[in-house]
Amino acid sequence: MIPTSEEILAKSDGSLRIASVNVNGVRAAYKRGMADWIAARDVDVLCLQEVRAPDAILRELIGDGWHILHAEASDKGRAGVAVLSRVEPVATRSHIGDEYFETTGRWVEADFALADGKILTVVSAYVHSGEVDTPKQVDKFRFLDRMIEHLPALKSEKDYVLVVGDLNVGHKTLDIKNWKGNVKRSGFLPEERAYFDRFFGDEIGYKDVARELAGEVDGPFTWWSWRGQAFVNDTGWRIDYHMATPELAALATKSVVDRASSYDVRFSDHAPLVVDYQF
Repeated sequence: MIPTSEEILAKSDGSLRIASVNVNGVRAAYKRGMADWIAARDVDVLCLQEVRAPDAILRELIGDGWHILHAEASDKGRAGVAVLSRVEPVATRSHIGDEYFETTGRWVEADFALADGKILTVVSAYVHSGEVDTPKQVDKFRFLDRMIEHLPALKSEKDYVLVVGDLNVGHKTLDIKNWKGNVKRSGFLPEERAYFDRFFGDEIGYKDVARELAGEVDGPFTWWSWRGQAFVNDTGWRIDYHMATPELAALATKSVVDRASSYDVRFSDHAPLVVDYQF
């Protein structure tokens, strides 16, 4: 993957760089050059979604120098989330707390001890894509319901919480290029977007880090279909997030959608979302 800019490559002393990307199958992503991207980005914590590979394969591809926490889905070739870190977490949890989702590979938590003794919890999450009027949509709403219960608990228990990943919902009209054509599709349903009103509202109180740093602009989008000219024309969706508790969001200094320089060097249909936090 060709480096995009000095903005993403430059990293301040003392900052913690956390990146999230749906790899759309880690084996395919590595064949398309994902290893080169990792080598160039100086990431401290890397969260993956849609790993879609056995644990042994993930570890073989990632190689040395990483602590790997991987929630593999029981359905082979589906889902799977991971947290890769340069330092070892002090505690981990492998699902969201509902036994129904225990082996679905959609939620994993890692706690990291910071220099001042505080705990940072990082979650890699992969919310269902859903499909209107099908069991897939029922599962999506059940998962979002569980997030409504679980996010406040994390916020009350940990010093800092960061939930990253492919959450498969565009929250606002700015988050989808062609939003008018998608109001009846899963991913932009009013019922789905209402959950995010609660996540980012006074009730639950997390912050949408990328939106707060970017301001009220289109996107920046994080997913584009492989088909047609979606990537070239930037006809995308912003469905990948850093959701942070307010104290952590206040430490975010830079958010970049690490969009490939051209269609032919993409390693996934998603671009990594990279945020630097200055502790």
